[in-house]
Amino acid sequence: MPPVRASFAREITDSVARILTAAVADSAFPGAYAIVGDSRGVLARVGAGRIDWARNAQRPTDRTLWDLASLTKVLATTSAAAQLVEQERINLDAPVQRYLPDWTGPGKDSVTVRHLLTHTSGLPAFRPYDRQTTNRDSIAVLLYNTELERPAGERMVYSDIGAFVLGAVIEKVSGERLDAYFRTHIARPLKLQETMFTPPSFLRVRIAPTEIDTLRGGLVRGAVHDERAYYLGGVAAHAGLFGSGRDLARFATMMLRGGVLDGAHIFSPATIAQFTRYATPDFSNRALGWQKREQPGMRFTTGAPWGGTTMSASAFGHTGFTGTSIGIDPERDLYIILLSNRVNPTRNNNKITAVRRTLTDAVVAVIDAHRGTSANREPPSP
Repeated sequence: MPPVRASFAREITDSVARILTAAVADSAFPGAYAIVGDSRGVLARVGAGRIDWARNAQRPTDRTLWDLASLTKVLATTSAAAQLVEQERINLDAPVQRYLPDWTGPGKDSVTVRHLLTHTSGLPAFRPYDRQTTNRDSIAVLLYNTELERPAGERMVYSDIGAFVLGAVIEKVSGERLDAYFRTHIARPLKLQETMFTPPSFLRVRIAPTEIDTLRGGLVRGAVHDERAYYLGGVAAHAGLFGSGRDLARFATMMLRGGVLDGAHIFSPATIAQFTRYATPDFSNRALGWQKREQPGMRFTTGAPWGGTTMSASAFGHTGFTGTSIGIDPERDLYIILLSNRVNPTRNNNKITAVRRTLTDAVVAVIDAHRGTSANREPPSP
């Protein structure tokens, strides 16, 4: 590593270590792992705490597996949709009913695939269907038949149910179940050896436990935290993926390299640009599947702590309920990944939001101090 690069890599490592160590001391999570890098490679790998509150629990590494929660929406579901759009097998502006003719109900004929990706379909955020039934098929039917709350395009409401319907579109068009599609077309070509749905039991020892759930027999470990995804069998378009820091770094590197990594073509640069720019800049902070930084004048926004206060307008990212996040800033040629199990032992702990922002701003400050903005430095290596 060149001396200048090594210098700011050490600075980033020290800064991230201080923030994560302080967060563990503040009980934001029992443990966490962060990876910072660019298109050239990893700049910093930092673990803090342990994967559980028990004193003899393992320390997190880049091979620890974390419940990625809603990162499933971007890594699996949005990626699959992007590939099928690139192949012209899905039309973003086609009605969902073109692909799912039996998805019917008042107003649903006006809902497009684009509406699902931008969370403007009119579907509600979620429904606690797991309190009505724990039968897989019954929950799937309830999710599929959920009625719209408002006309499509009226406002942005982040929706797990919308993601579920998008997953149904992907499965119908591809002819593959979502987990099989992800494994065949994304994970295997990218050599993501530790990112999967329903991890096998022999990997349980490496998986960070999440919440204590008395209905599921205590501390959840190796099974998806999200209740609807759990009762759907662990494979869902809104949650269900487990993954490691190593694998997420490979995914982020691929995105910064224009959709190609080690000879594997996942997306074209045009597709990445299409899916990661503001979909409607004056309306909401959503891209297609991905989230963007909030901007003045937007009518509907959700917080974007993965971007801190300093990531550029080109940045895109997402968070996961369990305490995970990914932020990618093409202008700075930078990614920041934070993996934690902040819901251990209970989801009633929201300190992760401040940690995400503090971490991102600290990393960006070091990057900018050493190499300035993208306009003042050499372009990234191919």
